[in-house]
Amino acid sequence: MIAAEFLCIFIVLFTIFILGRAEVYIVTVEGEPIISYRGGDNGFEATAVESDEKIDTTSELVTSYARHLEKKHDMLLGLLFERDTYKKLYSYKHLINGFAVHITPDQAEILQRAPGVKSVERDWKVRRLTTHTPEFLGLPTGVWPTGGGFDRAGEDIVIGFVDSGIYPHHPSFGSHHTDPYGPVPKYRGKCEVDPDTKRSFCNGKIIGAQHFAEAAIAARAFNPAVDFASPLDGDGHGSHTAAIAAGNNGIPVRMHGHEFGRASGMAPRARIAVYKALYRLFGGFVADVVAAIDQAVHDGVDILSLSVGPNSPPATTKTTFLNPFDVTLLAAVKAGVFVAQAAGNGGPFPKTLVSYSPWITTVAAAIDDRRYKNHLNLGNGKILAGIGLSPATHGNRTFTLVAANDVLLDSSVMKYSASDCQRPEVLNKNLVEGNILLCGYSFNFVTGTASIKKVSETAKSLGAAGFVLAVENVSPGTKFDPVPVGIPGILITDVTKSMDLVDYYNTSTTRDWTGRVKSFKGTGTIGDGLMPILHKSAPQVALFSARGPNIKDFSFQDADLLKPDILAPGSLIWAAWSPNGTDEANFVGEGFALISGTSMAAPHIAGIAALVKQKHPYWSPAAIKSALMTTTTKLDRASRPLQAQQYSETEAMKLVTATPFDYGSGHVNPRAALDPGLIFDAGYVDYLGFLCTTPGIDIHEIRNYTNQPCNYSMGHPYNFNTPSITVAHLVKTQVVTRTVTNVAEEETYSMSARMQPAIAIEVNPPAMTLKPGASRKFTVTLTVRSVTGTYSFGEICMKGSRGHKVNIPVIAQGNWR
Repeated sequence: MIAAEFLCIFIVLFTIFILGRAEVYIVTVEGEPIISYRGGDNGFEATAVESDEKIDTTSELVTSYARHLEKKHDMLLGLLFERDTYKKLYSYKHLINGFAVHITPDQAEILQRAPGVKSVERDWKVRRLTTHTPEFLGLPTGVWPTGGGFDRAGEDIVIGFVDSGIYPHHPSFGSHHTDPYGPVPKYRGKCEVDPDTKRSFCNGKIIGAQHFAEAAIAARAFNPAVDFASPLDGDGHGSHTAAIAAGNNGIPVRMHGHEFGRASGMAPRARIAVYKALYRLFGGFVADVVAAIDQAVHDGVDILSLSVGPNSPPATTKTTFLNPFDVTLLAAVKAGVFVAQAAGNGGPFPKTLVSYSPWITTVAAAIDDRRYKNHLNLGNGKILAGIGLSPATHGNRTFTLVAANDVLLDSSVMKYSASDCQRPEVLNKNLVEGNILLCGYSFNFVTGTASIKKVSETAKSLGAAGFVLAVENVSPGTKFDPVPVGIPGILITDVTKSMDLVDYYNTSTTRDWTGRVKSFKGTGTIGDGLMPILHKSAPQVALFSARGPNIKDFSFQDADLLKPDILAPGSLIWAAWSPNGTDEANFVGEGFALISGTSMAAPHIAGIAALVKQKHPYWSPAAIKSALMTTTTKLDRASRPLQAQQYSETEAMKLVTATPFDYGSGHVNPRAALDPGLIFDAGYVDYLGFLCTTPGIDIHEIRNYTNQPCNYSMGHPYNFNTPSITVAHLVKTQVVTRTVTNVAEEETYSMSARMQPAIAIEVNPPAMTLKPGASRKFTVTLTVRSVTGTYSFGEICMKGSRGHKVNIPVIAQGNWR
């Protein structure tokens, strides 16, 4: 008996030891997934579809083949390993054939050598990469009316969000203030029930809600107390992105008693399907994200919005285009799903993109025309500019300035970094009350351990008339966004202006020989920062937005493919927030947030793509992408070339003329995208051709991931039919081909091209006439004139006789050999 108990304890301890060393691996195996299976496996009938078609996942053919694949996964693992030494987390059946499993590195090696196994990759992490923008983009007057108005814009289009979940009780997602939502028969997703309230997460507007956390749990990163084992948004990010793309129209944005306008999604009538795979503190894991994408496509979403990307290029594969994440998205596009992905927030430095592949629409972030500014008036007559979404100090009065370090209750509390103004209990209320509290913007604000929201709460609890935060040192990469607060407050971001404030305060404050203040004589007033200023110098490429060139492998070799694809608003975007959300310290507990990132740009494109899909329901993802890209603008509101924010030599921010590596094809123009005239279409075979002609890619690796041989005759990856041309290594003369398809009435197009002097460009034919639905090839000849060691930029312009205008960017770098 004792021996048996000892044996049981030993087995349990051994299992804990084994699983303690275990990691999550994503495994692909031989055999076609549902989307590309053409029959022949043990009598199961074909389930494959042609490119851009949806699969009927409810058919017995599909469900029986899915069960067959899952059994094979289980059988393989059962043959190789003892039952308690591994844990299968997911079976991937729809888009790729494989599974995610929690095993030790030794077991992974055994699996790698097993017959029928094609790839074994250790899981890696991903991270999160958002109402005035509808008006800025011209949606209410130029786009929504064509689809029946805002109350029909995006009707019956389903947008899937792979993000941090959703706060379903937010008015942006309510269904009771709109016309009743009918069923969407094409969508087959399920709705999880809140484990606490037992209420469904769905309501007609939200039609699917699921969460994926098996890899996060296996990695011991998941904390159910803060991450929620449900689709509930424990972060805020997922609610924000969903509201940008598909939130209800006309939702009042109210904070601290002030209304900052009315929020709306780009496609306010579109349905929302939630696939939570990102979490509060750690981001997410690819195994969970792939499971979410696989489920979303299985369920029948039309659009995927991905504000998520890898932390770095995948080092386990030779190319950026072939990894479980990108290949899953390739299969999603084959199934007719349009994918918008955030470009990344590593800007303004080159080669910082985390979205690489031609089948994905990679979105960069722009600053729109709305800016919030404020000012501090000092008693010596100086006016210091700053930012602060706050009301002004009262009336025509001036108020005494008191610095936090000078109003401490006890000098021993200096250990608490009192100048941050995060702890009201260490400051003397009698000295602060009725005065303006001066605080210091330390590195704690950069790391998120201090917040402007908390400064505001401190000042309010002490009875201050307002507060000033002065930035005395700027860390590289720090961006300052305005934060809405309920009392007068301002952030002085310019270090020289902060020093003006410090000098004035010191000279007007009298002290005794110990340094203790005898009297505060400095005075000031804070202006009204609640009203935005609309600038014509918009759009601009945001400083943080990731930049090209695109890379084809983890040694950062340049790809023959332009990324990003398009620019959309992504700076200071008002949208829904989860009261549980802690992603932004300044908006904890709030219903809305004003935040920035390419995470906010991607759902703008997802929502606008839904509007294009609504008007053209049978267009392929590539056709929708083309319509968005060829109709962009490269001019700001003052008709000047787009500018990009960049660092100067002193690490201050400056503006430079933007290039396609900053903005892709240009800034989105939704109205023009609905009627592009011509499209550059592409399908699954074209994407395979791109892969098979990319130098350095192992054709066996391509076959492992796509189950297709390389027998395509595209010649070079730059011949892939995308609405841009990129030749990273141009030697002598190269001829590039493109094919356009007319999606309007018969029209004659005149062709012209221009390029910077180092490269000669010629387009042929000079003109062409296309009937409705007709396709026509044209060629672009690029010749090296001089080798400069840098890229040259140009453009092909196609002007139609009926008024359509199609532009595609051309990028090439000349080399001698």
